Amino acid sequence: MGVFLYILAFPPALIMFLRALALVLPARQAQLASFYAFSITGILLLLFCAIYGVFASIALRLIGYGGLSQWTVGRAFKWSMWWATGVTFRVSGSMKTTSSGSGEDALKERPAVFIGNHQTELDVLMLGCMFPKYCSVTAKSSLKWTPFLGQFMALSKTVFIDRANRATSRATFDTAAQTMKTERQSVFIFAEGTRSYASTPELLPFKKGAFHLAVQAQVPIVPIVCANYNHVLDFKSKRFTPGVVEVTALPPISTVGMTSENVDALLEKTRSAMVEELIRLSHVSGEGNGQPLPRVSGVDGSRNELRKRA
Repeated sequence: MGVFLYILAFPPALIMFLRALALVLPARQAQLASFYAFSITGILLLLFCAIYGVFASIALRLIGYGGLSQWTVGRAFKWSMWWATGVTFRVSGSMKTTSSGSGEDALKERPAVFIGNHQTELDVLMLGCMFPKYCSVTAKSSLKWTPFLGQFMALSKTVFIDRANRATSRATFDTAAQTMKTERQSVFIFAEGTRSYASTPELLPFKKGAFHLAVQAQVPIVPIVCANYNHVLDFKSKRFTPGVVEVTALPPISTVGMTSENVDALLEKTRSAMVEELIRLSHVSGEGNGQPLPRVSGVDGSRNELRKRA
């Protein structure tokens, strides 16, 4: 137990040492010290939470609450990262309301396909902050062989996808759709399929898998939009600083009565809503490409300003 406590104390101790060191270093060296301190701390805490997740998943499954595994571990990662680094994500529901519901109630939807934008590895923390109960992530199949993390993901009902094998991926989604119906388990998918590392509020093209899954299961899509956080984490300039990043849950989009023929239109509707909210978040937070955006009027004004910078 004593050794374990020493291990837990290492990340914040490392942060404190390097932040103190940064006070006497030149600006660039101080920035690098902060970047590596935060990065190493994040990796260590993720490892600790994955180990905790293995045992938590087993215990929760034994008492009939296996669907809570990823929510439980996600919250542990959220609070440990906030305590050690001061980096967190603040989740709120959009004030918009549609016939399918409001953004404020969107995270309570169950089951649903939650769709988010994918920026960097830090999105793992975003999931820890917003993840609803009884929800599982999708992940590339190679991750199941990662020590501790892979075992935790397998035990907590992660949907593993083999992107190189279309037939296998289709079968995986078929199984996921059935599980969503029978167990009311939601799924979170990064629709872009890969990290964008965007320095401005933008989205990569969306993959269709998430939308086929929602239509097949006849469950709503809940768009989750994370503001661009290049001002908090930027791999190119080696910048990683404390900060609060805004995340918005948009109103659910119903798929009742839809078929595979509606997937393209559903994808475009979802993506357009997410792009609009992404730009609005950048306007509200005053961040775009790591620099404050001028206080132009509305989404269109922000969009035009970002185009000038491109």
